[in-house]
Amino acid sequence: MASIQGFRGHAMVGARSTAAIRFQGSFLRVGIARIAFSSVETPLNKFGSLKSSSRMEPPQACNSTVALPLLSISEVTERLRAFHESGARNQEYMAMYSSIVGGVTTHPAAMVIPMDDHMVHRGHGIFDTAAIMDGHLYELDQHLDRFLRSASMAKIDPPFDRSTMRSILIETVSISKCTHGSLRYWLSAGPGDFQLTPSGCTGPAFYAVVIRVHSLPSPSGCKVVTSTIPMKPQQFSIMKSTNYLPNVLSKMEAEEKGAYVGIWLDEEGFVAEGPNMNVAFVSKQKALIMPNFDKILSGCTAKRVLALADRLMADGRLTGVRVGNVTVEEGKKAEEMMLIGSGVIVKPVLQWDDQFIGDGKEGPIAQALYDLIVEDMKSGPTTVRIPVSY
Repeated sequence: MASIQGFRGHAMVGARSTAAIRFQGSFLRVGIARIAFSSVETPLNKFGSLKSSSRMEPPQACNSTVALPLLSISEVTERLRAFHESGARNQEYMAMYSSIVGGVTTHPAAMVIPMDDHMVHRGHGIFDTAAIMDGHLYELDQHLDRFLRSASMAKIDPPFDRSTMRSILIETVSISKCTHGSLRYWLSAGPGDFQLTPSGCTGPAFYAVVIRVHSLPSPSGCKVVTSTIPMKPQQFSIMKSTNYLPNVLSKMEAEEKGAYVGIWLDEEGFVAEGPNMNVAFVSKQKALIMPNFDKILSGCTAKRVLALADRLMADGRLTGVRVGNVTVEEGKKAEEMMLIGSGVIVKPVLQWDDQFIGDGKEGPIAQALYDLIVEDMKSGPTTVRIPVSY
């Protein structure tokens, strides 16, 4: 029998199929063989696949083979469970809803989607999120409205109406028993084939995952750099689609340069946004300035910050709030700069490229806005806090 950490055995003769693969000018012939389990243990890596060093030599002959086990569905399930328990994942997944199975699971090993889902192999899907704070969903309705706008732009008709999807999301959080964390949800063109358009799909699919988070992100300062990765064109930048490769590459580029994230500029050279957060500035005249939303994602947290900033105007800490074009020069000369989004809340920026922002320290306005959002998450009005019954 196959073990969780590895499988015992050697390849029997009589491979069922063979494929030739060109590799650096030569051919590597891969045979898919049956496995007879005996006393010789061949280790698996943490992902459950064969360690190449233990089964394969560099491709020098056409008759090189690698033995692959044919797994039953129970063995696949067991290996998925072992993969999860190995610590390969660094987040706590508390529950998942899938319209494919029509229910919720609390077993992370079962939190899977079909490989032929067009969200997987074509990026034809959209998503959104909502924070879970003290047993309440924060800004669920605001995020759900944006979710449906994205669905329309992506030409995906939801399988349920808004009210039903909202109920599914709240009930999934309830089943998870998670009172602090994050709710993420996706709408895909659905599974059915590996073609380009969803004309052969069975229909759109709706998924949701609840992730436990033990603490809020820290409002500590960071460095950013100007991204050299091209920004998505407007049609796609205002849509929260699952096609995040430019965002990923921008973030990776920044990390390679010792920075937290990259900052995108639009085609006219104005400040746009970060890879998954908005940007805001405090001018030397104490005005809060945020780039226009017409070419970037309409951030729910950023819009809430704009609303709550009125309190800082009332007590004199801010002189005004403006949404408009922001030049790089204006941004780098600002008194404060900050990143805003559900994943960071409000995060001060201390340095942009080689330029320190203000005095190079966390500023009072960024901290005040962070505190206002956290207070809003914990005790805000019913328009932004939806109670969950556990």
